[in-house]
Amino acid sequence: MEEHLCMSQWSQVQQLEIKFLEQVDQFYDDNFPMEIRHLLAQWIESQDWEAAANNEAMAMILLQNLIIQVDEQLDRVSQEKNLLLIHNLKRVRKLLQGKYHGNPMHIAVIISNCLREERRILAAASMPVQGPLEKSLQNSVVSERQRNVEHKVSAIRNSAQMTDQDVKYLEDLQEEFDFRYKTIQSLEQNDKNSALIKQEMLALQAMLNTLDYKRKEVLSKIGRVIHEIDVLMSNMLTEELLDWKRRQQIACIGGPLHGGLDQLQNCFTLLAESLFQVRRQLEKLDELLTRLTYDGDPIPVQRPQLLEKVNFLLYNLFRNSFVVERQPCMPTHPQRPMVLKTLIQFTVKLRLLIKLPELNYQIRVKATIDKNVSTVSNRRFVLCGTHVKAMNMDESANGSLSVEFRHLGPHMVTEELHSISFETQVCLYGLTINLETSSLPVVMISNVSQLPNAWASIIWYNLSTNDPQNLSFFNNPPAATLSQLLEVLSWQFSSYVGRGLNSEQLNMLAEKLTGQQVSYNDYQLSWAKFCKEHLPGKSFTFWVWLEAILDLIKKHILPLWIDGYIMGFVSKEKERILLKDKTPGTFLLRFSESNLGGITFTWVDQRENGDVTFHSVEPYNKGRLSALPFADILRDYKVIMADNVPENPLKYLYPDIPKDKAFGKHYSCQPNEVSKPSDGGGKGYVPSVFIPVSKIFNDSTEPHSPSDLLPMSPSVYAVLREHLSPTAIETALSSPYSTD
Repeated sequence: MEEHLCMSQWSQVQQLEIKFLEQVDQFYDDNFPMEIRHLLAQWIESQDWEAAANNEAMAMILLQNLIIQVDEQLDRVSQEKNLLLIHNLKRVRKLLQGKYHGNPMHIAVIISNCLREERRILAAASMPVQGPLEKSLQNSVVSERQRNVEHKVSAIRNSAQMTDQDVKYLEDLQEEFDFRYKTIQSLEQNDKNSALIKQEMLALQAMLNTLDYKRKEVLSKIGRVIHEIDVLMSNMLTEELLDWKRRQQIACIGGPLHGGLDQLQNCFTLLAESLFQVRRQLEKLDELLTRLTYDGDPIPVQRPQLLEKVNFLLYNLFRNSFVVERQPCMPTHPQRPMVLKTLIQFTVKLRLLIKLPELNYQIRVKATIDKNVSTVSNRRFVLCGTHVKAMNMDESANGSLSVEFRHLGPHMVTEELHSISFETQVCLYGLTINLETSSLPVVMISNVSQLPNAWASIIWYNLSTNDPQNLSFFNNPPAATLSQLLEVLSWQFSSYVGRGLNSEQLNMLAEKLTGQQVSYNDYQLSWAKFCKEHLPGKSFTFWVWLEAILDLIKKHILPLWIDGYIMGFVSKEKERILLKDKTPGTFLLRFSESNLGGITFTWVDQRENGDVTFHSVEPYNKGRLSALPFADILRDYKVIMADNVPENPLKYLYPDIPKDKAFGKHYSCQPNEVSKPSDGGGKGYVPSVFIPVSKIFNDSTEPHSPSDLLPMSPSVYAVLREHLSPTAIETALSSPYSTD
């Protein structure tokens, strides 16, 4: 186990099964090439990319250091004469300097997201059972439909191109007919009565019959292509787009990274090209019609209807192709999209899934908040910053037609659901198409303290509905299936703090939410239980309690959590069951149920008469952990039993891992031994180190769970014994006990 925990994150990724490796492959592209991730794995993982994503000066330093690291790799592979790697590294170096020099925070965001997604996939791979939401996203029926869509789009494109050849043949045939007919028309009247001319007239009639047949055939083929596009757009392509939008919703609340937009863009673009090709074919038929028509000519009858249908399909295709590729998000809170704080900038990225060079820089997008103000009573919002921008292919790694708004900020306060709309107009080949799309509902806050509850709203909305615009959702919020909610809660941990929850931890959360042991599959949990009602006997809700734990892990005990050594979610009753038969000195770490953002440890001990006792230290909160790292607390913690010298009671992490083996790599430098005051130097002060010490009384009337007392080391204690009376020390060590 220790060997596994010391492995780099990238080494663990490389050992995943192929289905998980395919997920990893999805989010490495030219924005952040995988070869750099591989070659610089240890260095990349040792940098704080998340902090740099919100600090331009720090991001610039990291970018410069990244380029230095690439240069060092270039020197190494140049000596090895690895031509392919030399070529790739030079390309990457050019990319880093050119793409990110003016916006270094962008590369920090990308790398931070990649590392976080790797951790989420590692967490998912370690889960014994795949959750219901994730399972539904990887449905084999969906994969089969994706393949069918791509196959049908390709077939439609081929059919449209083959029809081009039929139209060309028809044009050539009509030109020959025109020439021969005009030749006869130019002859003198006497010449027209000759047998040869009569024979030519019969040939022209046969040619006209062929022309009529070919016109009908071309119109029929065009009609079939239009019908196939109509069916594909109405059914499978619409379902594909809805599925992508649902996957995006799930990804926003911590689920698997959503891919597939490039494939959708390819399908949309090919269909648009096919429809424009059919439109040109119909225009060519109109030209042929002006030069030749006859009784029963099918062109004037069928062409207008077909053209109307093509234009209708183009309008619909363009309208569906305008999507929000990346939902609104504040750069300061990348794991909390769709929660926006007033006067704080946020970013959002739009994309047109129809990639035509003629549209580059021609489409200008306008952003507004709550465009349909009637749906949101009496509220007015304005966007600060540039709210009109042109779409272009230069800012995206894959050359898609996109636009990113990076400097928008809402300018009013509310905690209800709101929507950001984006409008534009496409003018192409005589068509004018108005497009509009909207973000998923966002929550506006005025103070960062509102962020946890706002994020709970975003989770509940996107878990419960795939309706992209139900702004009155919380007037009557539906219940959520417990199994799906627990899966999403695990995602909060995997995406935010790098390790998801196992089934035992989820069982404890389920019991805390429901007050009983229940079946996950059919239990429905209300929004009020999750976020509004206080936990029994507490002054806070379940979500506030859980969010405080996330914050504690993120800021103070992240490495220990990622290693998997914090059991965390275990009740006091279960804790005693687990410890009672273990070796004295065995301990486990759990989160406090009665304090917000607290972590405690409980160890098992044995009295002289053989009775088993349990001791739980007063929970450590973020204030105390800011002063002393938790790993050092576990290393140096001491208790005083009666008049004995302080001892560390923590020997084995549950079930039987030696404490130093589990936490040794996280210890800071060993505390210095405290020397006695010197006569000549150091101003007579004793150097101090902070060590937590508790006292346990033998008196049976005292509680048997020590609280955390004065910070003190054995050497400090020894010095104090030389200079203070036992009574003074006893007074200093007095403190109430924890009941957590």
